[in-house]
Amino acid sequence: MKFISWNVNGLRACVKKGFLDFVEAEQPDFLCVQETKLQEGQIDLQLDGYYQYWNYAVKKGYSGTAIFTKHEPLQVTYGLNIAEHDQEGRVITLEYNDFYLVTVYTPNSQNELARLDYRLTWEEAFRNYLIGLDVLKPVIVCGDLNVAHQQIDLKNPKTNTKNAGFTIEERNEMTKLLNSGFIDTFRYFYPTKENCYSWWSYRAGARAKNVGWRIDYFITSKALESRLEDARIYPDVLGSDHCPVGLQLKK
Repeated sequence: MKFISWNVNGLRACVKKGFLDFVEAEQPDFLCVQETKLQEGQIDLQLDGYYQYWNYAVKKGYSGTAIFTKHEPLQVTYGLNIAEHDQEGRVITLEYNDFYLVTVYTPNSQNELARLDYRLTWEEAFRNYLIGLDVLKPVIVCGDLNVAHQQIDLKNPKTNTKNAGFTIEERNEMTKLLNSGFIDTFRYFYPTKENCYSWWSYRAGARAKNVGWRIDYFITSKALESRLEDARIYPDVLGSDHCPVGLQLKK
């Protein structure tokens, strides 16, 4: 089974930049997107053979997630069932017979870490949510987690230690999640591979120079370890400041 996740940074714009061609070429079983930046009715996107599930932010043109899947789920839930965290369309969960699929767009701590305190509150709530699901059946989590976990996961770690996405607090939260029984699938297959990024600033030609960050992930329960086949990043796919990431899972 092929899973793909992509922060599209505005789905309407991404559709004009090759989104549909990419989906047609890859034909994933599951396609999860983040930062759709739209409301219900603002796009008519027909993907043949796919069920569609959307979670919209209350604020217009902001955040938002969606899942397109060839496999009808048993159940769909939106958010964490916590009002404080469910205003921005950040989480969708699909339940299947043998796993949960969760897509997430983790809040950014923002310039000068203005939202770091909220981010840490979110992290605890989201981790507890995943642990609760994992008790019932294995979990596949994907999306823009807005953190580069280790120094290997960004080009310039020394100059970013106090910037959003690479603070010790955010990195510690990722460590807590992985220590709760989860696997960072890309590092599982490629523990020492360098210069592998999924996001690049639009400034200073960062993408052309590959001055990037790996902040988009597929994370799975350890119970799925025997079914992991491969994880990948699609750095040559344009259309957003992020590129897609993928996971191949044995049926």
